[in-house]
Amino acid sequence: MSTTTSSTTERPNPRDLLQQMFAAAIEAAQPAHCIPPHLPEIQPVPSGRLIVIGAGKASAAMARAVEDNWPGPLCGLVVTRYGYGVPCTRIEIVEAAHPVPDAAGLAAAGRICALVSDLTPDDTVLCLISGGGSSLLVSPLDGITLEDKQAVSRALLKSGASISEMNCVRRHLSAIKGGRLAAACHPAKVITLLISDVPGDNPSDIASGPTVGDATTCDDALAIVRRYAIELPATVREVLDSGRGESIKPDDARLARTETHLIATPQMALEAAAQVAADAGVTPHILSDSIEGEAREVGKVIAGIALHVAGRGQPFAAPCVLLSGGETTVTVRGNGRGGRNVEFLLALGVALDGSRGIHAIAGDTDGVDGQEEIAGAWLAPDSLARAWDKGIKPLVSLDNNDGHGFFQALGDSVITGPTLTNVNDFRAVLITDEAT
Repeated sequence: MSTTTSSTTERPNPRDLLQQMFAAAIEAAQPAHCIPPHLPEIQPVPSGRLIVIGAGKASAAMARAVEDNWPGPLCGLVVTRYGYGVPCTRIEIVEAAHPVPDAAGLAAAGRICALVSDLTPDDTVLCLISGGGSSLLVSPLDGITLEDKQAVSRALLKSGASISEMNCVRRHLSAIKGGRLAAACHPAKVITLLISDVPGDNPSDIASGPTVGDATTCDDALAIVRRYAIELPATVREVLDSGRGESIKPDDARLARTETHLIATPQMALEAAAQVAADAGVTPHILSDSIEGEAREVGKVIAGIALHVAGRGQPFAAPCVLLSGGETTVTVRGNGRGGRNVEFLLALGVALDGSRGIHAIAGDTDGVDGQEEIAGAWLAPDSLARAWDKGIKPLVSLDNNDGHGFFQALGDSVITGPTLTNVNDFRAVLITDEAT
């Protein structure tokens, strides 16, 4: 998206404008806005039941939106991240761990499977899925323990694998992902509402696709394991080597009565932020909603674009803002506090080296970047100088994967608390008139 704006518009200061854009991105993906337009698509057979199940960081808020807007009878259970629960009366909310699964998630997955174990063709299942469901909806295949799944999750998170690659491995170790939950609901009708947190919005990658047929194989999962030299417990290796972990394929007859609807995406969030910028007289440019790769490398590339805008007025003229989303990765080599958005921002800052008139924000729309209860951070032209004044060496912090430590020491962390949604990373680089 590129919108021409008037230079006469009075603009808020850079930090306030970036904050407003981030808030607009989060608001655009709120279940209270996204769920109601899709409820008319749900038409249960009068004699059947409506069962609501789901998992993800937004699933409790999604359940609440269903309750608030569905007049008929329903019941169900969804599992969300600790701290992300909201009050519901007809749908039970269970909280569990993310990004590494725990016993609460294991128990919740078992209860969801039991809830859909005796359905008839007259019943309808409404499945509410959002990012985070891969760890929250944990049900290991026979022979794999919860401890095995936890070990694999930790190894994947540190490996530098993309979210698509991680979820490919997860689907082939699970008794509930990779279409298995939809198969368990057969012969009922299954309608899945998805809030996407993955580049490309592939439904099979969102929470590892519990209700979506999966075209990948155990061999694909093994190739990823080899690519990133991931050590697997013997029981896990056996499941993949034997093919016992094969997922449900798209042409499986048990999926014939399934429907999938994307109700919120990273692109929608970026467009909402772009409108805020345009209204403030700053031209927005959406670079992509699906940028992947090492966070620090993405930071260098975006810095190069921003510097070219500032120095040469190409490919855009200042004032403008460069917007992007997706999910970068961090190959952990240090012992800092992560996460991928602040790693991107610190690498961006190092590459910009205090360039005048360039400001930025990067954060996760779920309010949690990595394993910290911090959404992300701000970057200003003087950020590196203020760090040096405090005796903090930016390159040392970057090499130690300590983005949170760096920005928190400057008082520039962005803390939102639980946002009750998740459309993944949000990045905005603002190039002001001062940069030209």
